Amino acid sequence: MSRAKTLSKTRAQGRKKLNAKAPPRSARFLTGGNLNAVLGIVLAAVTVALYSPAGGYSFIAVDDRDYVTANPHIHAGISWSTIKWASTSIEASNWHPLTWLSHALDYQLFALNPAGHHWDSVLIHALNAVLLFLLLTWATKRVGPGLLVAALFALHPINVESVAWVAERKNVLSTLFFFLAIGAYGWYVRRPDWRRYLLVAALFAAGLMAKPMVITLPFVLLLLDYWPLDRARLGGTPLDRIGSGRSTSDGSPWLAFSKLLLEKVPLLFLSAASAWITLRAQKSAMRTVEEFALAIRIENAIVGYSLYLWKLIWPVRLAAYYPHPASTPPAWQVILSAIILSGVTALVVVFRRKRYLPVGWLWFLGTLVPVIGLVQVGDAAIADRYAYVPLIGIFVMIACSLDDWAEAKKVRTVWRVVSALFVLTALSFATSRQLGYWENEYTLWSHTLAVTEQNPYAHEVVAAALTDPDLSMTASNTAGLSAGLDTEQKRMDEARQHYEEAVKIRRELAQQNPDAYLSYLATTLNDWGSLDLRQKRMDEARQHFEEAAKIRRKLAQQNPDAYLLRLATTLNNLGNVDQLQNRLDEARQDYKEALKFYNQPTRQNPDACLPGLALTLTDLGSLDFRQKRMEEARQHFEGSLRAYRQLAQENPDAYQPSVAQTLNVLGFFAENQNQIEESRARYQEALSILQKLSQRNRRYAGDVARVEASLRELALKAPAQ
Repeated sequence: MSRAKTLSKTRAQGRKKLNAKAPPRSARFLTGGNLNAVLGIVLAAVTVALYSPAGGYSFIAVDDRDYVTANPHIHAGISWSTIKWASTSIEASNWHPLTWLSHALDYQLFALNPAGHHWDSVLIHALNAVLLFLLLTWATKRVGPGLLVAALFALHPINVESVAWVAERKNVLSTLFFFLAIGAYGWYVRRPDWRRYLLVAALFAAGLMAKPMVITLPFVLLLLDYWPLDRARLGGTPLDRIGSGRSTSDGSPWLAFSKLLLEKVPLLFLSAASAWITLRAQKSAMRTVEEFALAIRIENAIVGYSLYLWKLIWPVRLAAYYPHPASTPPAWQVILSAIILSGVTALVVVFRRKRYLPVGWLWFLGTLVPVIGLVQVGDAAIADRYAYVPLIGIFVMIACSLDDWAEAKKVRTVWRVVSALFVLTALSFATSRQLGYWENEYTLWSHTLAVTEQNPYAHEVVAAALTDPDLSMTASNTAGLSAGLDTEQKRMDEARQHYEEAVKIRRELAQQNPDAYLSYLATTLNDWGSLDLRQKRMDEARQHFEEAAKIRRKLAQQNPDAYLLRLATTLNNLGNVDQLQNRLDEARQDYKEALKFYNQPTRQNPDACLPGLALTLTDLGSLDFRQKRMEEARQHFEGSLRAYRQLAQENPDAYQPSVAQTLNVLGFFAENQNQIEESRARYQEALSILQKLSQRNRRYAGDVARVEASLRELALKAPAQ
């Protein structure tokens, strides 16, 4: 064979060999950044699909009223006045202006259609999952563990509360900025520069302005410095001996711990400022050491940590509210929880060379500190939403440990994928089931009652859901949920049973811990009395209002700022009972005393007093009219009108009907005193308001007709000139 033929044959064989080994075009595409992009899109799509039923759910009255449905500032949409209010407001016991603006934007886009509000929360959660995946993959250079952590975060049922509850927009939104700040920090670490650091600080500040729970970010960044950013080491080389002559795997210098800590000082100042603002905002909801002793807080925190771990492993019986025990938890729970925490800590210390273990464990322990109950706000023991960020640390520990084990045992990729898909599928089914409980108020709190014990708050909310027409508790969405709730009477009877059980539990708790639970007992009694009043069960209503008033008088002596307004509300209710039972002098005494209490704090907090003040003035005016005290009645209705006008400036949807009704009454008074022009002006203004209301809601058509009839009768008496 000639040399030329031999060379040609060799080249042909070489080309054939190269072509045989060349991967297909699709395989070449699914590498590096392209692979991460595809995986991120799939992760987002699965997350959105899993949570898509939430788009058909209603608002939840608890907190959603304060954040969206009954908040006049949010109903103003994005405007300068809304921005100004959001920047200074501490409503809902939080300073979180970005959260308020997020809700205002949603209202501007979707009004009170809950679908848009729910979908925004779902999309932010999906975006958070993708960001978590990209951050972990970039920092650890391990795609598999990063994807598993993000998928566990996206699909675990413990996170349903953060996504399905519109009022928890603050949780998903603050986490978005939390992840963005970590990403910006990674960018800064590559090439430290004050402008890059400023971006980290700005994103951290944005997170704090969405929800202060991200206050632990500086602590998290120190953990990330150790792993996976590898800017310092624990063990091997002491941190204080690490010099700038050594460098990390990406070429950036290792730093002494003191320098790493100093680097976080500006962020720590932001944390301190946020903590100070939060403590002031939550002052009214914060429990004192007399109410919850330090020992109770510490023991509940120990049990709380282990409960979060248990719910991660076995996510069943998840609830919207877990009541705080009135005293210390059972000793066996505290001891077992302490053993679990100590055991995990010991394992982490033993295997500390797997640096993701101490980082993940300290992430979990540290990010839960603000909400673990050492500073007790409200009376919930734990909450699923609090685990949204902290459990990421445990997910990292699990995913990286399994990946290392699989590498050591040379487990094939296909078996790793199949095992992960099996677990994630099971979690998705659990999440879908848990999500279904959030469909409406009744299903959510009925489920909460089914999976918790001694839960008076859940009883009260179920009762409210059954009795409040604004909660859309119609026969169609209650039928079959609790034996025959297809009529109003049946729902009222069911609500009464829930109030009775709630009062029973509240009494037991108040006996064990009166400082913490007496005020709640009074509130439940007052609500039960309102149901009695609605059902014309006057003697029972009187009994419940009188007991509530007695408790609130006692509490008001100790803390008038907190309890005088609540006492005034109960006295007004008691006055209504007296008036209906023709005990008119007693009713007048109740109303007068309520007015005195409303007027005392009015100078300091008029917004809180005005609704009750307006209502009491109206009720007292009605009593005056019954007793033929016409001038006093007129004065009281005039005062009520001023209060309602002021309230209507902030919340016209809620208070314009009351303005119109009061104007109509004052028109009647003026007509009876032959003040024709004033009467006509009052009627005309009332008619103008009611006509506008009737255009949006036909239930005001009857009121329009009645005022028009009054104007016609007035015209017959004295035709307009």
